[in-house]
Amino acid sequence: MPGSKPTPRRRIKRSIVRSLFGFLCKSAIAFGLVSILLALPVRWLPPITSSFMVQSALFGSGGLRPYSYQWQSYDKIAPSLALAAIAAEDQRFPDHKGFDLQELQDALEEGKAGEGLRGASTISQQVAKNLYLWSGRNFVRKGLEAWFTVLIEWLWSKQRILEMYLNVAQFGDRVFGAEAASQRFLSINANQLSQEESALLAAVLPGPEIYFVDRPSSTVLSRQSWILQQMYQLGGTEYLRKIQ
Repeated sequence: MPGSKPTPRRRIKRSIVRSLFGFLCKSAIAFGLVSILLALPVRWLPPITSSFMVQSALFGSGGLRPYSYQWQSYDKIAPSLALAAIAAEDQRFPDHKGFDLQELQDALEEGKAGEGLRGASTISQQVAKNLYLWSGRNFVRKGLEAWFTVLIEWLWSKQRILEMYLNVAQFGDRVFGAEAASQRFLSINANQLSQEESALLAAVLPGPEIYFVDRPSSTVLSRQSWILQQMYQLGGTEYLRKIQ
């Protein structure tokens, strides 16, 4: 009846709904603040480690073993490696806002055509995953990846994102970053890499567990040649001016 008071059961239900809504709002705010606190300092400071590095040390093949990682600033990494990474992994990196919708559409169309579903992650997405998350394709992980991708695209410059990628990407078994990979596999520093060596390092990025810099397979060598062609087509290292 109009004007009648809600029954005790209805009052309890409303109270539960209000409490649940308040809890969800507070949780969302807390998560947002924590994630910003995780992302903002490394806009300027090199990370001590990453989620993938810790996972490799704890759960990698061969049991508990240390990993190789040495932060190197962007200006001390050969520009050819920065270009090779873009050519290999994300050629629209300077232009998108974290997600390459064209690449995603192409991957979906190839999947529908029976060619198998391939990854379409951008460099920004890979940084978000490698730095903060874990491997997998479930919706929770992909949702968190999307959130951190948006966050770092908002808080960091494109050059910082690329610098982070070159330092936390995995190039071999428990080998992370350009400096550690250059020293381990090529016995040089990251600023000494040639175009061919940069393309070779970039060629193993899709699967450092199955592709090897020091023992390149025909697949790796073919991919190296393709990356060199893409680097040339992009316009060489002058292309990197687009992200400065």
